[in-house]
Amino acid sequence: VIIIILNILIVTMLRFAPTQAARAASIAFCQQVAPAVGSSIAAQALTARWMSTAPAPGPKPVNPEFSSGPCKKHPGYNISNLPTSSLGRSHRSKLGKERLKFAIDETKRMLGIPDDYLVGIVPASDTGAYEMAMWNMLGAKDVDVCHWESFGKGWFADAISHLKLRDTIEVTEHTAGYGELPDLTKTNKDRDICFTFNGTTSGVRVQDGCDWIADDRTGLTLCDATSAVFAMNMPWEKLDVTTYSWQKVLGGEGAHGMLILSPRAVERLESYTPENRPLPKIFRLTKKGKLDAGIFKGATINTPSMMAVEDYIDALAWAESVGGNDGLIKISNNNLGVIEKFVSENEWIGFLAKDKAVRSNTSVCCTLDLSPEQIKAFVALLDKENVALDIGGYRDAPPSIRIWCGATVETADVEALMPWLKWAFDEVRK
Repeated sequence: VIIIILNILIVTMLRFAPTQAARAASIAFCQQVAPAVGSSIAAQALTARWMSTAPAPGPKPVNPEFSSGPCKKHPGYNISNLPTSSLGRSHRSKLGKERLKFAIDETKRMLGIPDDYLVGIVPASDTGAYEMAMWNMLGAKDVDVCHWESFGKGWFADAISHLKLRDTIEVTEHTAGYGELPDLTKTNKDRDICFTFNGTTSGVRVQDGCDWIADDRTGLTLCDATSAVFAMNMPWEKLDVTTYSWQKVLGGEGAHGMLILSPRAVERLESYTPENRPLPKIFRLTKKGKLDAGIFKGATINTPSMMAVEDYIDALAWAESVGGNDGLIKISNNNLGVIEKFVSENEWIGFLAKDKAVRSNTSVCCTLDLSPEQIKAFVALLDKENVALDIGGYRDAPPSIRIWCGATVETADVEALMPWLKWAFDEVRK
């Protein structure tokens, strides 16, 4: 066993570039010396790893990170390149505020967000940003909640179980199973509408343009776009509240959310105060009935990580270098295209989202002609081979795999992964 481990370390270091050798050796050592063998599935996968005699199908991806969040860092990323002048300084210092405002301004510019929209950095990632919007704004009108995967379902549960909106207004649920999209045309323009732009756990997104959202609506649209922003065209004129996090398409760090408000959303905040709904400090967007405008100029509600802020600014600079928002979308589409070609050539794998028009180009979810236990072994085997990390389907989703195809994932790595999917499929069926 020791000889096998040493061989793995040597091969891994040769496979990776010199700058990645130490990291690769560490990953390989941790995974091979102390495998998680507590379950029968892990044991089966480990047995398949050692007993396999099938030759390697080709080069491995240079970077095996295909996690759907936190997602892979951008190509060329090096933490030592991050500026450190803002570290150890107050986020309310002149420098701290300048860096936070710069992150906001660059976001707005790169995404083509209208001038009269506001962008703010808020606590608790996308979840915090979306909950903040729900707790401040919902209750003024009846609500349509649209969901087709776990996170949208969570917003519906919060609306009825925690906000208890059905005590005072009508809440209508529009839902569909994993891999499908509900009939969004059944939503009402005079209601508030809550929805996810891209279902991260199902691989199903809304169609381009969001034509089902009326231009003359009187209700607000609250859009969770965490795995869509920087990968899909956002129709800002249709979106009143939009949220996302740094750790998805740009491969930034977690714990910070982005909140984007239209003028109509600001009007709601300043004209509606929910009754008997206490708000914790980190949710408060208004002061004495007026919007707390400082949040959207870099005066964050609570203390942010300035290192995470610098990491986000670095990711924005990289995004600019590959063509900005359009360039990022193109890379994601190219990555999806590689998998679509592979699926078209192999009958044993398919998309959870069968309709191409609503298929995600970031969180790509695929079904396999394998049992649930075999799929777990399939995922574990690719992990042990250091070919693909963190590609298991979401725990609430049907048995499946999920391959992140956001722009920080290089197309060459997606191409290198495809033969290994076939290899792993054949191995677990032996």
